[in-house]
Amino acid sequence: MELKIEGDRHVVIIRRFDAAPEAVYRAHVEPEIIRQWMLGPEGWTMPECVCDPVPGGRFRYEWANGEGGRFHITGEFLELEPNSRIVHVERMHLPESTPDNRIETRFDADGTGTLMTIRMTLPDESTRAAMLNTGMESGMSASYARLDAIAANA
Repeated sequence: MELKIEGDRHVVIIRRFDAAPEAVYRAHVEPEIIRQWMLGPEGWTMPECVCDPVPGGRFRYEWANGEGGRFHITGEFLELEPNSRIVHVERMHLPESTPDNRIETRFDADGTGTLMTIRMTLPDESTRAAMLNTGMESGMSASYARLDAIAANA
């Protein structure tokens, strides 16, 4: 996984998966698959996973670490192009709500796999810094390793 900072407000994440775009896209919109991979570092679970992947549909993902640690994110889907692109807005609740983070995720065919590119647009540089300081990068890296295994077997 490659994470890049662009300008004052953007984070770009690039990750290649050994699975077709259809499988990687499905893993981002089907709750039963999301619960298997979007767990962050070892020891975390997702006791709540609500996902309505249609324009205007909402989602809520909640994580727990078994030691009393919990947090959740909520958001809305803005645009969906099946197997190709998702645009949504999300906010973390830690427990206070963070400002909206607009995210565009692309799923492009790359040989026999998928090149996924995520572009996050945050309201300002301090919000971006706070988000990056949550340990997001290591959590995403662990989650995407699980997703790679799941999607490759789909």
